[in-house]
Amino acid sequence: MARLSDMPETLQKHMRALPLPAYDATPFVQGRPLAERRVALVSTAGLAMRGEAPFGMGAADYRVIPGDAGPGDIVMSHISVNYDRTGYQRDWNVVLPLDRLREMARDGAIGSVAAHHYSFMGATDPAAMAPAAAEIARHMMADGVDAVLLLPV
Repeated sequence: MARLSDMPETLQKHMRALPLPAYDATPFVQGRPLAERRVALVSTAGLAMRGEAPFGMGAADYRVIPGDAGPGDIVMSHISVNYDRTGYQRDWNVVLPLDRLREMARDGAIGSVAAHHYSFMGATDPAAMAPAAAEIARHMMADGVDAVLLLPV
């Protein structure tokens, strides 16, 4: 991860000037035990299935990652010059921990793994992604997903 103090001064100024969204407080909600939940992953690593169109700068759309995908099926098109891909190249679970999720399901720590997972391009205005996020939520509800692991990259 890049440290702000290690960036050129002009980039530091730009990063400090970016708006920070305000979110309403969400009350705590008690749900079913994790061992009974169907879990999906949502990453901002700019992941897509091999052969799909890569993400562009500021893209607010998403890509669907099938639950049975493997590391050879997925490519990363995250375009930030400040993003270090080394971790992903060594272990795809850093940005999309599907192997770990499958192990948790097999061991009974979670109920099941969702049929589909999702990826956005990071460094995109969250407000621009809201319509796509609502669409993904509808897909997850139809799949019976009741827990989501968010992976901001």
